[in-house]
Amino acid sequence: MKIAIASTSKDKSGDIDQRAGRAPYYLIFDEGGKLLESITNPFSVGGGGAGFGVAKMLADKGVNKIVAGEFGPNVIQAMTERGLTHSSESGKISNIWWKGQMP
Repeated sequence: MKIAIASTSKDKSGDIDQRAGRAPYYLIFDEGGKLLESITNPFSVGGGGAGFGVAKMLADKGVNKIVAGEFGPNVIQAMTERGLTHSSESGKISNIWWKGQMP
């Protein structure tokens, strides 16, 4: 299982970004909390369609679940169409894995 977390920074010392579609970065972890990849979100600025673009981009990378602060209806629809699940979380990314539970 791969989990993508919307992030304010390129590493896991950052915060979970509130905006699922417009987060500046996504950090991709395995189910054990190992950071596999840090990617810049090309949809963080610009016109509409960020939610659909992010869902496709992450699904193409084999992600199963997306974590962010908030999810709009468009990104939820796009994730559902691609079989992705989501979880609303807030705070430091590093705290998620050390709470003893996966988001």
